Amino acid sequence: MTSKQQIVPVILSGGSGTRLWPLSRAMRPKQFINLVGDDSLFQQTLTRLAGIDGMADPVVVCNEEHRFLVAEQLQALGIDRRTIILEPVARNTGPAIAIAAAQLSADGDPQNDLMLVLPADHLIHDIPAFIDAVELARETAEEGTLITFGIAPDRPATGYGYLKAAEKESLGGIAAVEKFIEKPDLSSAESYLADGNYYWNSGMFMFTPEICLQEFDRHCPEVTAHATAALAAATEDLDFLRLDKPAYEQCPNISVDYAVMERSDRVKVVPLDVGWSDVGSWTSLWESGEKDSNGNVTQGDVLLESVNNSYIHSENKLVAALGVDDLIIVETHDGLLVTSKQHDQDIKIVVERLKQLGRPEVELHRKAFRPWGNYDCLDDGDRFQVKRIMVKSGEQISMQKHFHRAEHWIVVSGTAEVTCGDKTFMLSENEAAYIPLGEKHRLKNPGKLPLEIIEVQSGSYLGEDDIVRFDDQYGRS
Repeated sequence: MTSKQQIVPVILSGGSGTRLWPLSRAMRPKQFINLVGDDSLFQQTLTRLAGIDGMADPVVVCNEEHRFLVAEQLQALGIDRRTIILEPVARNTGPAIAIAAAQLSADGDPQNDLMLVLPADHLIHDIPAFIDAVELARETAEEGTLITFGIAPDRPATGYGYLKAAEKESLGGIAAVEKFIEKPDLSSAESYLADGNYYWNSGMFMFTPEICLQEFDRHCPEVTAHATAALAAATEDLDFLRLDKPAYEQCPNISVDYAVMERSDRVKVVPLDVGWSDVGSWTSLWESGEKDSNGNVTQGDVLLESVNNSYIHSENKLVAALGVDDLIIVETHDGLLVTSKQHDQDIKIVVERLKQLGRPEVELHRKAFRPWGNYDCLDDGDRFQVKRIMVKSGEQISMQKHFHRAEHWIVVSGTAEVTCGDKTFMLSENEAAYIPLGEKHRLKNPGKLPLEIIEVQSGSYLGEDDIVRFDDQYGRS
């Protein structure tokens, strides 16, 4: 029988991806970066769903700091979003999934819609096999089962949680889940691989909103109580749904596995053998990448001689490596990481050290993205800073002023509409404007092409927090 139920993708995009520093940072984590191919991991998560019948517009649950990245990357794909739900604080996958289920119950068909819950930062190589697995899961999920997708292990990995399937049923290998297992030691992982009935826990699920909420109510009612309260008091902000912070803060910080999946008797597993990676480390990116004859994976301007089994990523400069093996080398505009593959799980120690030192490289790239475009810090020194600013067609920065700096704007390409005090005027290529300290001002791109300017700041303090906004179309305070 052909299914008539629609599938609503629920994309969980709350991660910070610190293990992929210096490329992944708090304000632009790994799911929004083009690590493999021309699209980000977030965009690939959505585009691989194109071959599935009855796929609805997605629901995205994300950190409110990433809301414009989510909206921009959806727009770049031409995908309409059903809802973008903003989490005011991180509360793990349990509350995020419960919120999405409650939202779908409120505006959809909770008995007949299917939620396909997907992390935003996974890599899947065999897309046809993935689509087949989703279609296989569909009918069983429609019958009221909680489906989890288990990754067929290809090595005795100790960095993943596992689940054990009961004896496989006749329906294409779908089986009841006997138990969930924490990350094992090597000996246990080797035995799981040999057994054949153990799978890596992928964090991907399928179920109806109604069954999802019923199982939360049965096994972890405090999640649904506070999540539904946060949703009931949510406010709309542009294209986003802002959850009520006081209510959402009361949600326990708990994964959906602990809250529901490990406790429910309605869970079944659909095996996945699709070339999967959670891209949880530079080594995992090396493992899933296309290697040269010496086992190296490279990206960017890289020159190698007598190098083996290494991952080298260049974002900005030529990176040359000679006579080394098993290294991770990652170069960005403002950071360089060199480590052995065996120590790449310890990158979080470096990130923590940077936090303690108050270094901005934890949060921001030198090139920062904003809803109106981006800016790149080209140079800085005592009492000056130089930026390249790009404003997208039809966009504008907020009406603002600074207490501690003046600015000079030089148009490199495009057309600028400049507001400075009570005057508004146009600038073309090679023309410039001066914004005195304390003067209200705004930059707008009225043209069809991107506007690029060079901004020279001068003053006693040049931090990004020296901004007083009077009017902002993006709702920023």
